[in-house]
Amino acid sequence: MAGAHVPPGLSLREATQQKLQRFSELRGKPVAAGEFWDIVAITAADEKQELAYKQQLSEKLKKKELPLGVQYHVFVDPAGAKIGGYSQRLPNASALGKIFTALPFGNPIYQMLELKLAMYIDFPSHMNPGILVTCADDIELYSIGESEFISFDKPGFTALAHPSSLTVGTTHGVFVLEPSNCLEYRDLEYRCCHRFLHKPSIERMCQCNAVYRPGNFSQQDLSGGDTASLKFESEYVYTDSLFYMDHKSAKKLLAFYEKIGTLNCEIDAYGDFLQALGSGATVEYTRNTSNVTKEESDLVDMRQRIFHLLKGTSLNVVVLNNSKFYHIGTTEEYLCHFTSASSLKSELGLQSIAFSISPAIPECFGNTSCIIQSILDSRCSVSPGSVVEYSRLGPDVSVGENCIISGSSIITTAVLPAYSFVCSLSLKMNGHLKYSTMAFGVQDNLKRNVKTLSDIKSLQFFGVCFLSCLDIWNLKVTEELFSGNKTCLSLWNARIFPVCTSLNDSVTTSIKMLNAVQSKSAFSLNNCKLLSIEEMLAYKDVEDMITYREKIFLEITLSRKL
Repeated sequence: MAGAHVPPGLSLREATQQKLQRFSELRGKPVAAGEFWDIVAITAADEKQELAYKQQLSEKLKKKELPLGVQYHVFVDPAGAKIGGYSQRLPNASALGKIFTALPFGNPIYQMLELKLAMYIDFPSHMNPGILVTCADDIELYSIGESEFISFDKPGFTALAHPSSLTVGTTHGVFVLEPSNCLEYRDLEYRCCHRFLHKPSIERMCQCNAVYRPGNFSQQDLSGGDTASLKFESEYVYTDSLFYMDHKSAKKLLAFYEKIGTLNCEIDAYGDFLQALGSGATVEYTRNTSNVTKEESDLVDMRQRIFHLLKGTSLNVVVLNNSKFYHIGTTEEYLCHFTSASSLKSELGLQSIAFSISPAIPECFGNTSCIIQSILDSRCSVSPGSVVEYSRLGPDVSVGENCIISGSSIITTAVLPAYSFVCSLSLKMNGHLKYSTMAFGVQDNLKRNVKTLSDIKSLQFFGVCFLSCLDIWNLKVTEELFSGNKTCLSLWNARIFPVCTSLNDSVTTSIKMLNAVQSKSAFSLNNCKLLSIEEMLAYKDVEDMITYREKIFLEITLSRKL
């Protein structure tokens, strides 16, 4: 049994480092049949995102950052309702994708794609033909016995399960497991699922017998992840992460999709597939639309058809009692895991300065800043709690606490107020290269929307009423202020970000916008060509952004050889 003589946190860290080492040995080398995945498929929301993903994959293969001899594919969402997102809660991942989010370790720098492949390195050799489904913004770490391995060899679906607090269960999928005869605590258990609950209330978890009471197990640290390696002193549930479907189930879903043609509603691979599984599954969930982002008229009917298609299919659960699940899909989570003394930092070996040219950085109450593939002048200052990635900062740049700076070049004097978010994009407009920088507060809600212009007073930019910001920037409230759907008005589609001819000008102009809001002093944008984030992504020049990152990479590489 793993962890019998080793503290759980230490065994988890050792198991994680072993997986990273095994993956590192495969990078840039041809893999034998059965040694790795046959196909790695990434879904994209639209053609622009598809192009961005393909270009980045091509670069990774060229630089030997991935195992070779594997089919890497990008599939764009077909016409109709979308399943891929635009990372509105972590917008520095919007342009080039969450699966290509940079992580502060490795040489070359690991991105989420490499980390996913590393953490699942043991799976392919113990898996029957089928498909493994995972998300781009979470990390699963686990430790099991040295002679044990996770098998995906049972018919139907198989999901990983992690012990979690009841509060965490309300934002995840929760398994109601069939009773077990085994009384011994094990890091790895194979169980059958009676039914699956999608983001249930605590009351519902209790009603459905999903809640476990503490036994004679040792309490472990709960602070590390969204779900932690733990047996609680208080009650706990088992929550989901990734899942596998066997070949027969995948073929059944494909035949169903081909029969119906274009989807007119958004189907959730977790909520709408897994809730149909297990001996205790009932059709009632199909009418519950409380957790749906966008409710379409066809949704209930489509869910019911999927329920009847999958009804009777088994849901097998791999319970990982010494495991952690981390979510890095929001600005707050991103900053917390990369800059605080979190357990993820020690388990993955995350660095404060990762593949960068940077002065030593200060630490304050266990928090540091985090610099990823960037070049910082020795005289610039970056406060603890902030992340800088793929950027250049000059000598007269001062960055406040809890900021995110991505893809930017700040050469002139600049002061970034605390909690600033700054991310620059290269644009191709009418055949010309331009730049625009989105800037707002890390705690701003870009997804919050209102239906009419008279309601935009309820939107907030950098903690200030959006109407007041427009007044500071000398912008009028008209329909032209927003791009796209005129009944869905938000910071995401507000045309407030200037278009400039140089990257540095773009960043400094947007920083002046932020400073004007903070100091409540006028800064007119009236004569600027302005874009929304939605439009910036439509105009993005992926090739130029990748080239910019490559220049930084080469400069850092050269400096290390000198």
